[in-house]
Amino acid sequence: MSTRLYPIYQHGNPQLRIFLPNFFMKLIKPPYKQPPNVVNFIVSTQMTKFDIQNYLEKIYNVRVENIVTHVKMGKFERCHKGYIVKKDDYKVAYVTLPKTEKFVFPELFPESKQEEQDKEMKQLDVLTEEWEKNTQRHKHRKGVPTWFGI
Repeated sequence: MSTRLYPIYQHGNPQLRIFLPNFFMKLIKPPYKQPPNVVNFIVSTQMTKFDIQNYLEKIYNVRVENIVTHVKMGKFERCHKGYIVKKDDYKVAYVTLPKTEKFVFPELFPESKQEEQDKEMKQLDVLTEEWEKNTQRHKHRKGVPTWFGI
């Protein structure tokens, strides 16, 4: 449950109150291959199947056929001083859409973005080579910028 509090009642009109749900749903990529009409979410541990169905249908206008939920235990981690800390438990929901609908997890890093990154890396290599040439030319003036001089 989030820490969001509802606004206090104020006398007069208009009432400036917006009621937002205290739930969250986080879309996750499935760790293994699933049918095209199944979507994975990490949801608030207080959410029931009915809450998940209402959330998706009322807010996002998505029809839901079936929902399966599991509560997963948080991982244990060892801190730098030897303490063992347990992460919070979380609930995973597997939402089945109608057979006519397909969900494909979006491609966050398409090929065109990779090409742009390659161009930027080449440009960075050229700039570092130029910088090294300038620093080699002025070995006796360490720490002084190349533009500072006659």
